[in-house]
Amino acid sequence: MRFDPATLVYNEAGLIPAIAQDAASGEVLMMAWMNADAVARTLETGRVTYWSRSRQDFWIKGESSGHVQELVAMRVDCDRDCLLVSVNQTGPACHTNRRSCFYTEVQDGAEVEIMAPVEA
Repeated sequence: MRFDPATLVYNEAGLIPAIAQDAASGEVLMMAWMNADAVARTLETGRVTYWSRSRQDFWIKGESSGHVQELVAMRVDCDRDCLLVSVNQTGPACHTNRRSCFYTEVQDGAEVEIMAPVEA
C-alpha cells in the first residue's frame, strides 16, 4: 500500500507534530510541525522539511545553519496524528546551539539546564 500524507490526521491549522530522534542514539532532538506538503517533501528529498508557523513557509532543517537532518525513517503513531522522524543529525538540532531542544529538566520543582550549548 502506497503512503499518502493526506491520510494523516492534522490539527485545525493543517499541521501535525513531528518528533525528531537521532537514528543512532535514540536521543530525542526536537519537535516541530509539518503540513502534508512538508511530509511529502521530506519523503521525496530525504531532507527533513518542517512548516514554520511564524514565517508561514517551509523550513528545511539545516538550510541556513548547516545542521542538517537526513531522513532515516518516518513512523506514524497509532492515531495517525503524530510523526516520529528518525534522522542522522549534523551538528546541534536546537536553534540555541544545543544538541537537543530538551535541555531543561524539572528537578524538585525547579528548572535545571542539563545541556550546555555546543562550543563553536
